[in-house]
Amino acid sequence: MEKLSIKEKGSVKWDEVSLGEVMLRFDPGETRVKVARKFNVSEGGGEYNVARGLKRCFGLNTAIVTGNVENEVGYLLEDLLYQGGVDQSHVKWFPYDGIGKKVRVGFNFTERGYGVRGAVGTSDRGHTAASNLKVGDIDWNKIFKEEGARWFHTGGIFAALSETTPDVVIEALKIAKENGVMTSYDLNYRPSLWKDIGGIKKAQEVNREIAKYVDVMIGNEEDFHASLGFEIKGVEGDFGNIKIESYKNMIKEVCKAYPNFKAVATTLRNAKTATINDWGAILYYEGEFFEAVNRENLEIMDRVGGGDSFASGLIYGFLSGKTPSEAVNFGAAHGALAMTTPGDTTMASLKEVERLVAGGNARVQR
Repeated sequence: MEKLSIKEKGSVKWDEVSLGEVMLRFDPGETRVKVARKFNVSEGGGEYNVARGLKRCFGLNTAIVTGNVENEVGYLLEDLLYQGGVDQSHVKWFPYDGIGKKVRVGFNFTERGYGVRGAVGTSDRGHTAASNLKVGDIDWNKIFKEEGARWFHTGGIFAALSETTPDVVIEALKIAKENGVMTSYDLNYRPSLWKDIGGIKKAQEVNREIAKYVDVMIGNEEDFHASLGFEIKGVEGDFGNIKIESYKNMIKEVCKAYPNFKAVATTLRNAKTATINDWGAILYYEGEFFEAVNRENLEIMDRVGGGDSFASGLIYGFLSGKTPSEAVNFGAAHGALAMTTPGDTTMASLKEVERLVAGGNARVQR
Protein backbone atom coordinates (compact mmCIF):
# COMPACT_ATOMS: atom_id res chain seq x y z
CA MET A 1 0.00 0.00 0.00
CA GLU A 2 1.26 3.45 -0.89
CA LYS A 3 1.59 6.17 1.72
CA LEU A 4 -0.79 9.11 1.65
CA SER A 5 0.80 12.18 0.07
CA ILE A 6 -0.97 15.20 1.54
CA LYS A 7 -0.34 18.81 0.55
CA GLU A 8 1.01 21.13 3.21
CA LYS A 9 -1.49 23.17 5.22
CA GLY A 10 -1.74 26.71 3.84
CA SER A 11 -0.47 25.72 0.39
CA VAL A 12 -4.02 25.66 -1.03
CA LYS A 13 -7.37 27.26 -0.20
CA TRP A 14 -9.29 24.25 1.09
CA ASP A 15 -8.26 21.72 3.70
CA GLU A 16 -11.22 19.59 2.68
CA VAL A 17 -14.09 19.67 0.17
CA SER A 18 -17.18 17.44 0.37
CA LEU A 19 -19.66 16.49 -2.35
CA GLY A 20 -23.08 15.42 -1.14
CA GLU A 21 -26.70 16.22 -0.41
CA VAL A 22 -27.67 18.33 2.61
CA MET A 23 -31.19 17.81 3.91
CA LEU A 24 -33.35 19.33 6.60
CA ARG A 25 -33.62 16.94 9.54
CA PHE A 26 -36.86 16.94 11.51
CA ASP A 27 -36.32 15.55 15.03
CA PRO A 28 -39.41 14.81 17.15
CA GLY A 29 -37.34 14.71 20.34
CA GLU A 30 -38.44 12.09 22.83
CA THR A 31 -41.63 11.20 20.98
CA ARG A 32 -42.20 9.51 17.60
CA VAL A 33 -42.62 11.00 14.14
CA LYS A 34 -46.12 9.59 13.64
CA VAL A 35 -47.52 11.33 16.75
CA ALA A 36 -45.29 14.43 16.88
CA ARG A 37 -46.71 17.96 16.75
CA LYS A 38 -43.37 19.77 17.00
CA PHE A 39 -39.96 19.12 15.47
CA ASN A 40 -36.50 20.54 15.96
CA VAL A 41 -35.01 21.33 12.55
CA SER A 42 -31.33 21.08 11.69
CA GLU A 43 -29.20 20.37 8.64
CA GLY A 44 -27.49 17.09 7.93
CA GLY A 45 -26.15 14.75 5.27
CA GLY A 46 -23.46 12.06 5.30
CA GLU A 47 -20.85 13.83 3.21
CA TYR A 48 -21.66 17.30 4.56
CA ASN A 49 -21.38 16.10 8.17
CA VAL A 50 -17.71 15.33 7.52
CA ALA A 51 -16.97 18.83 6.23
CA ARG A 52 -18.87 20.40 9.12
CA GLY A 53 -17.03 18.30 11.69
CA LEU A 54 -13.68 19.27 10.22
CA LYS A 55 -14.72 22.93 10.38
CA ARG A 56 -16.52 23.23 13.71
CA CYS A 57 -14.62 20.71 15.81
CA PHE A 58 -11.18 20.69 14.20
CA GLY A 59 -10.96 24.25 12.85
CA LEU A 60 -10.13 23.42 9.22
CA ASN A 61 -11.19 25.34 6.11
CA THR A 62 -13.86 23.29 4.35
CA ALA A 63 -16.41 23.64 1.56
CA ILE A 64 -19.55 21.78 0.47
CA VAL A 65 -20.52 21.07 -3.11
CA THR A 66 -24.25 20.42 -3.35
CA GLY A 67 -27.50 21.70 -4.83
CA ASN A 68 -30.03 24.07 -3.28
CA VAL A 69 -33.34 25.64 -4.31
CA GLU A 70 -34.28 29.29 -4.69
CA ASN A 71 -37.24 29.36 -2.31
CA GLU A 72 -37.84 29.95 1.40
CA VAL A 73 -37.02 26.36 2.35
CA GLY A 74 -33.77 26.57 0.42
CA TYR A 75 -32.93 29.81 2.21
CA LEU A 76 -33.60 28.09 5.55
CA LEU A 77 -31.11 25.40 4.58
CA GLU A 78 -28.64 28.09 3.53
CA ASP A 79 -29.00 29.79 6.93
CA LEU A 80 -28.34 26.54 8.78
CA LEU A 81 -25.27 25.94 6.62
CA TYR A 82 -23.98 29.39 7.54
CA GLN A 83 -24.20 28.41 11.21
CA GLY A 84 -22.19 25.29 10.44
CA GLY A 85 -19.40 27.41 9.00
CA VAL A 86 -18.84 25.32 5.86
CA ASP A 87 -18.24 27.45 2.74
CA GLN A 88 -21.12 27.54 0.22
CA SER A 89 -19.43 29.26 -2.72
CA HIS A 90 -19.65 26.08 -4.82
CA VAL A 91 -23.32 25.33 -4.17
CA LYS A 92 -25.38 25.16 -7.37
CA TRP A 93 -28.69 26.97 -6.98
CA PHE A 94 -31.71 25.72 -8.94
CA PRO A 95 -34.77 27.88 -9.76
CA TYR A 96 -37.95 26.78 -7.99
CA ASP A 97 -40.71 25.38 -10.20
CA GLY A 98 -43.49 26.46 -7.83
CA ILE A 99 -44.46 23.11 -6.31
CA GLY A 100 -41.25 21.08 -6.07
CA LYS A 101 -42.16 18.75 -8.92
CA LYS A 102 -38.73 19.05 -10.53
CA VAL A 103 -36.48 20.32 -7.76
CA ARG A 104 -36.74 20.71 -3.98
CA VAL A 105 -34.94 20.46 -0.64
CA GLY A 106 -34.91 16.98 0.86
CA PHE A 107 -36.38 16.20 4.29
CA ASN A 108 -35.30 13.53 6.76
CA PHE A 109 -37.60 12.66 9.67
CA THR A 110 -35.47 10.84 12.26
CA GLU A 111 -36.37 9.23 15.59
CA ARG A 112 -33.40 8.74 17.89
CA GLY A 113 -34.61 5.43 19.34
CA TYR A 114 -34.43 4.36 22.96
CA GLY A 115 -33.66 1.03 24.63
CA VAL A 116 -35.15 -1.82 22.60
CA ARG A 117 -36.68 0.65 20.08
CA GLY A 118 -34.10 1.36 17.40
CA ALA A 119 -33.57 4.67 15.65
CA VAL A 120 -35.77 5.16 12.58
CA GLY A 121 -35.17 7.45 9.63
CA THR A 122 -37.84 8.28 7.07
CA SER A 123 -36.54 10.22 4.08
CA ASP A 124 -38.59 12.47 1.80
CA ARG A 125 -35.94 13.31 -0.77
CA GLY A 126 -37.23 12.65 -4.29
CA HIS A 127 -36.31 15.19 -7.03
CA THR A 128 -33.98 17.12 -4.76
CA ALA A 129 -31.56 19.76 -5.98
CA ALA A 130 -28.51 17.61 -5.21
CA SER A 131 -29.97 14.66 -7.11
CA ASN A 132 -30.32 16.93 -10.16
CA LEU A 133 -26.57 17.59 -10.34
CA LYS A 134 -24.94 16.22 -13.49
CA VAL A 135 -21.52 16.15 -15.15
CA GLY A 136 -20.42 19.66 -16.11
CA ASP A 137 -22.50 21.46 -13.47
CA ILE A 138 -19.55 22.02 -11.11
CA ASP A 139 -16.25 23.64 -12.07
CA TRP A 140 -13.98 21.05 -10.47
CA ASN A 141 -10.88 22.52 -12.08
CA LYS A 142 -11.55 25.77 -10.25
CA ILE A 143 -11.92 23.91 -6.96
CA PHE A 144 -9.00 21.50 -7.25
CA LYS A 145 -6.59 23.30 -9.59
CA GLU A 146 -7.12 27.06 -9.21
CA GLU A 147 -8.16 27.24 -5.56
CA GLY A 148 -6.62 23.94 -4.54
CA ALA A 149 -7.59 21.37 -1.92
CA ARG A 150 -5.79 18.91 0.33
CA TRP A 151 -8.61 16.37 0.69
CA PHE A 152 -11.85 15.50 -1.14
CA HIS A 153 -14.62 13.44 0.47
CA THR A 154 -17.83 12.00 -0.93
CA GLY A 155 -19.86 8.83 -0.51
CA GLY A 156 -22.41 6.23 -1.38
CA ILE A 157 -25.41 8.25 -0.24
CA PHE A 158 -24.86 10.91 -2.88
CA ALA A 159 -24.00 8.28 -5.49
CA ALA A 160 -27.38 6.60 -4.93
CA LEU A 161 -29.54 9.70 -5.43
CA SER A 162 -30.09 9.53 -9.20
CA GLU A 163 -28.84 8.22 -12.53
CA THR A 164 -26.53 11.25 -12.87
CA THR A 165 -24.90 11.47 -9.44
CA PRO A 166 -22.49 8.49 -9.82
CA ASP A 167 -21.02 10.19 -12.89
CA VAL A 168 -20.62 13.43 -10.92
CA VAL A 169 -18.72 11.49 -8.23
CA ILE A 170 -16.37 9.93 -10.80
CA GLU A 171 -15.89 13.28 -12.56
CA ALA A 172 -14.88 14.90 -9.26
CA LEU A 173 -12.62 12.04 -8.16
CA LYS A 174 -10.73 11.98 -11.46
CA ILE A 175 -10.04 15.73 -11.42
CA ALA A 176 -9.12 15.60 -7.73
CA LYS A 177 -6.56 12.88 -8.39
CA GLU A 178 -5.16 14.76 -11.41
CA ASN A 179 -4.42 17.64 -9.03
CA GLY A 180 -2.84 15.65 -6.23
CA VAL A 181 -5.83 15.80 -3.87
CA MET A 182 -6.31 12.90 -1.46
CA THR A 183 -9.73 11.28 -1.90
CA SER A 184 -11.97 9.44 0.55
CA TYR A 185 -15.30 7.70 0.08
CA ASP A 186 -17.74 6.44 2.70
CA LEU A 187 -19.72 3.52 1.26
CA ASN A 188 -22.65 4.36 3.58
CA TYR A 189 -25.05 1.78 2.11
CA ARG A 190 -28.70 2.75 2.56
CA PRO A 191 -31.18 0.06 1.35
CA SER A 192 -33.95 2.65 1.00
CA LEU A 193 -31.95 4.65 -1.55
CA TRP A 194 -31.13 1.69 -3.78
CA LYS A 195 -34.46 -0.13 -3.38
CA ASP A 196 -36.19 1.41 -6.40
CA ILE A 197 -33.18 1.53 -8.73
CA GLY A 198 -31.84 -2.01 -8.67
CA GLY A 199 -31.01 -2.80 -5.03
CA ILE A 200 -27.72 -4.39 -4.01
CA LYS A 201 -26.84 -5.37 -7.59
CA LYS A 202 -27.00 -1.75 -8.72
CA ALA A 203 -25.18 -0.55 -5.60
CA GLN A 204 -22.30 -2.90 -6.33
CA GLU A 205 -22.18 -1.94 -10.00
CA VAL A 206 -21.93 1.75 -9.13
CA ASN A 207 -19.59 1.49 -6.15
CA ARG A 208 -17.16 -0.95 -7.76
CA GLU A 209 -16.55 1.58 -10.52
CA ILE A 210 -16.20 4.50 -8.12
CA ALA A 211 -13.81 2.52 -5.89
CA LYS A 212 -11.17 2.58 -8.65
CA TYR A 213 -10.55 6.29 -7.97
CA VAL A 214 -10.50 6.28 -4.15
CA ASP A 215 -7.46 6.62 -1.87
CA VAL A 216 -9.16 6.05 1.52
CA MET A 217 -12.19 3.77 1.67
CA ILE A 218 -14.47 3.95 4.70
CA GLY A 219 -17.36 1.68 5.66
CA ASN A 220 -18.73 -0.90 8.06
CA GLU A 221 -19.30 -4.64 7.60
CA GLU A 222 -22.65 -4.19 5.86
CA ASP A 223 -21.23 -1.50 3.58
CA PHE A 224 -18.41 -3.67 2.25
CA HIS A 225 -20.81 -6.54 1.60
CA ALA A 226 -23.71 -4.62 0.07
CA SER A 227 -21.68 -2.03 -1.84
CA LEU A 228 -18.63 -4.02 -2.96
CA GLY A 229 -19.64 -7.66 -2.53
CA PHE A 230 -17.14 -8.72 0.16
CA GLU A 231 -18.08 -10.89 3.14
CA ILE A 232 -16.54 -11.71 6.49
CA LYS A 233 -15.62 -15.39 6.50
CA GLY A 234 -15.14 -17.34 9.70
CA VAL A 235 -16.74 -17.69 13.11
CA GLU A 236 -18.42 -14.49 14.18
CA GLY A 237 -18.95 -13.02 17.61
CA ASP A 238 -19.53 -9.43 18.64
CA PHE A 239 -16.12 -7.79 19.14
CA GLY A 240 -14.51 -11.18 19.84
CA ASN A 241 -10.99 -11.86 18.63
CA ILE A 242 -12.20 -14.26 15.94
CA LYS A 243 -14.66 -11.67 14.66
CA ILE A 244 -11.97 -8.99 14.49
CA GLU A 245 -9.50 -11.31 12.75
CA SER A 246 -12.16 -12.28 10.20
CA TYR A 247 -12.84 -8.60 9.64
CA LYS A 248 -9.15 -7.94 9.06
CA ASN A 249 -8.96 -10.78 6.53
CA MET A 250 -11.86 -9.24 4.61
CA ILE A 251 -10.11 -5.86 4.53
CA LYS A 252 -6.98 -7.51 3.10
CA GLU A 253 -9.11 -9.06 0.35
CA VAL A 254 -10.64 -5.65 -0.37
CA CYS A 255 -7.18 -4.14 -0.77
CA LYS A 256 -6.08 -6.93 -3.11
CA ALA A 257 -9.06 -6.20 -5.33
CA TYR A 258 -8.40 -2.44 -5.19
CA PRO A 259 -4.64 -1.85 -5.02
CA ASN A 260 -5.29 1.89 -5.39
CA PHE A 261 -6.56 2.01 -1.79
CA LYS A 262 -3.95 3.64 0.41
CA ALA A 263 -6.02 3.09 3.57
CA VAL A 264 -9.21 1.34 4.63
CA ALA A 265 -11.06 2.33 7.78
CA THR A 266 -14.12 0.81 9.37
CA THR A 267 -16.18 1.34 12.48
CA LEU A 268 -17.08 -1.57 14.74
CA ARG A 269 -20.45 -1.36 16.42
CA ASN A 270 -22.38 -3.84 18.53
CA ALA A 271 -25.80 -2.31 19.18
CA LYS A 272 -26.97 -3.99 22.38
CA THR A 273 -29.83 -1.49 22.54
CA ALA A 274 -30.50 1.81 20.81
CA THR A 275 -28.87 3.54 23.77
CA ILE A 276 -26.08 1.09 24.69
CA ASN A 277 -23.49 0.25 22.02
CA ASP A 278 -20.02 -1.19 21.97
CA TRP A 279 -18.01 1.14 19.73
CA GLY A 280 -14.58 0.83 18.12
CA ALA A 281 -12.74 1.13 14.81
CA ILE A 282 -9.95 -0.34 12.69
CA LEU A 283 -7.59 1.32 10.21
CA TYR A 284 -5.51 -0.61 7.66
CA TYR A 285 -2.60 1.51 6.46
CA GLU A 286 0.74 0.64 4.86
CA GLY A 287 0.05 -3.07 5.38
CA GLU A 288 -0.59 -2.76 9.11
CA PHE A 289 -3.72 -2.70 11.26
CA PHE A 290 -4.34 -0.05 13.88
CA GLU A 291 -7.21 -0.48 16.35
CA ALA A 292 -8.93 2.30 18.25
CA VAL A 293 -9.80 1.98 21.91
CA ASN A 294 -12.88 -0.22 22.19
CA ARG A 295 -15.57 1.54 24.22
CA GLU A 296 -17.88 -1.10 25.62
CA ASN A 297 -21.38 -0.10 26.72
CA LEU A 298 -21.10 3.39 25.29
CA GLU A 299 -24.24 5.37 26.14
CA ILE A 300 -25.86 6.84 23.03
CA MET A 301 -28.21 9.81 22.80
CA ASP A 302 -28.42 9.97 18.98
CA ARG A 303 -26.46 7.51 16.86
CA VAL A 304 -27.10 9.23 13.51
CA GLY A 305 -23.91 10.86 12.26
CA GLY A 306 -21.56 8.80 14.44
CA GLY A 307 -19.89 7.25 11.41
CA ASP A 308 -19.54 10.64 9.72
CA SER A 309 -17.87 12.05 12.81
CA PHE A 310 -15.54 9.05 12.84
CA ALA A 311 -14.61 9.90 9.24
CA SER A 312 -13.94 13.56 10.02
CA GLY A 313 -11.81 12.68 13.03
CA LEU A 314 -9.83 10.17 10.97
CA ILE A 315 -9.30 12.69 8.15
CA TYR A 316 -8.25 15.33 10.68
CA GLY A 317 -5.68 12.90 12.00
CA PHE A 318 -4.15 12.44 8.56
CA LEU A 319 -4.34 16.14 7.65
CA SER A 320 -2.65 17.16 10.91
CA GLY A 321 0.22 14.70 10.51
CA LYS A 322 -0.72 12.33 13.31
CA THR A 323 0.29 8.68 13.36
CA PRO A 324 -2.15 6.07 11.97
CA SER A 325 -2.88 4.92 15.52
CA GLU A 326 -3.67 8.48 16.59
CA ALA A 327 -5.79 9.09 13.49
CA VAL A 328 -8.09 6.10 14.05
CA ASN A 329 -8.39 6.97 17.75
CA PHE A 330 -9.29 10.58 16.94
CA GLY A 331 -11.96 9.23 14.59
CA ALA A 332 -13.43 6.82 17.14
CA ALA A 333 -13.35 9.39 19.95
CA HIS A 334 -15.01 12.06 17.82
CA GLY A 335 -17.70 9.60 16.72
CA ALA A 336 -18.36 8.63 20.33
CA LEU A 337 -18.73 12.26 21.42
CA ALA A 338 -20.99 13.13 18.47
CA MET A 339 -23.43 10.41 19.53
CA THR A 340 -23.89 12.02 22.96
CA THR A 341 -25.75 15.01 21.45
CA PRO A 342 -28.86 15.29 19.24
CA GLY A 343 -28.70 15.85 15.50
CA ASP A 344 -26.51 14.55 12.68
CA THR A 345 -23.66 16.98 13.29
CA THR A 346 -21.01 17.20 15.98
CA MET A 347 -21.12 19.56 18.92
CA ALA A 348 -17.74 18.41 20.24
CA SER A 349 -14.62 20.53 20.53
CA LEU A 350 -11.05 19.62 19.67
CA LYS A 351 -10.11 19.81 23.36
CA GLU A 352 -12.86 17.31 24.21
CA VAL A 353 -11.67 14.90 21.52
CA GLU A 354 -8.05 15.24 22.62
CA ARG A 355 -9.04 14.65 26.23
CA LEU A 356 -11.00 11.50 25.37
CA VAL A 357 -8.16 10.16 23.20
CA ALA A 358 -5.80 10.73 26.13
CA GLY A 359 -8.05 8.63 28.37
CA GLY A 360 -10.16 11.32 29.98
CA ASN A 361 -13.43 10.47 31.72
CA ALA A 362 -16.81 12.15 32.18
CA ARG A 363 -16.03 13.99 35.41
CA VAL A 364 -17.42 17.51 35.66
CA GLN A 365 -15.13 20.12 34.10
CA ARG A 366 -15.07 23.31 36.20
